[in-house]
Amino acid sequence: MESVQLAANVAMCQQTLKHRISCTGVGLHSGKRVAMTLQPAPPGTGVVFQRTDLSEDEGFIPALWDRVCDTTLCSTIANDHGARVATVEHLMAALAGCEVDNVLVELDSAEVPIMDGSAAPFVFLIECAGLVQQDAARRVIRILKTVSVEDDDKLVKLSPGNGLSVSLEIDFENPHVARQTHRFDISGLIFKDELCRARTFGFETDIEEMRNRGLARGGSLQNAIVVGEHGVINEGGLRYDDEFIRHKALDAVGDLYLAGAPIMGAYQGVRSGHGLNNGLLRTLFADLDAWEMVEISTEGDERIVSDWKQFQSSPIAAIA
Repeated sequence: MESVQLAANVAMCQQTLKHRISCTGVGLHSGKRVAMTLQPAPPGTGVVFQRTDLSEDEGFIPALWDRVCDTTLCSTIANDHGARVATVEHLMAALAGCEVDNVLVELDSAEVPIMDGSAAPFVFLIECAGLVQQDAARRVIRILKTVSVEDDDKLVKLSPGNGLSVSLEIDFENPHVARQTHRFDISGLIFKDELCRARTFGFETDIEEMRNRGLARGGSLQNAIVVGEHGVINEGGLRYDDEFIRHKALDAVGDLYLAGAPIMGAYQGVRSGHGLNNGLLRTLFADLDAWEMVEISTEGDERIVSDWKQFQSSPIAAIA
């Protein structure tokens, strides 16, 4: 079997944070103030959220695709007790881009803080906390055959490939966004330089309707790009000329990290969104011939992890 080919800067060992680190912010949709702490976690933990405003028995939620319960304008995960955490995708993208395998995310509310609407503040937190390699081989999910999900004129697809690449097409009626296409070969450096600062965006004409639906109550020009009739109304304009499609790529990276490990394959999205991204992971893992989990040694050797059922459950007991 062909050996796994990873970018030279990709970690071969699992990684966690050196130190705990905290921040406060507001939930984009709830509008509530929230405190968040990122804690180091043992090898094999994965990304696990803990609602500290709930009892310990009720508050743990593994950040996995089969825990996604809502995809309305964000990715929301829940556990069997009904505890939820919304808007996880930007933090998940930062963890993926910084190659953090194991972390406990403590929250005192039901939504990750939106910060400035991008993943850059989370990357800053991770870099301030520092990373430490752990005595466990890193695992990646290798795509073996193409899987796809379609919905009218929307499409998402995963195909075999080396590393993770993200190809996107967006198409909005608003002429200030319109149609854009781009392809990114995701690595830590590319994520930090080209994606992590891209902010979430919305349209001025949709704000009232969203707030009537209980959404975007914490949204402002400080944490989102707002596009009006005559263009972007934020002071200072865009951070990138094509910031809109870059943010969509950031969202895709975050949604795909809910697979539970880095994906080695080519992602393609046409008018994609959180719902289709989650549907793609559900389709992928329903087909045991479409993927395999590979454990990479520090020498670059590989071992196929055959017990896929064990992979589906996060070892919360290790940190509880």
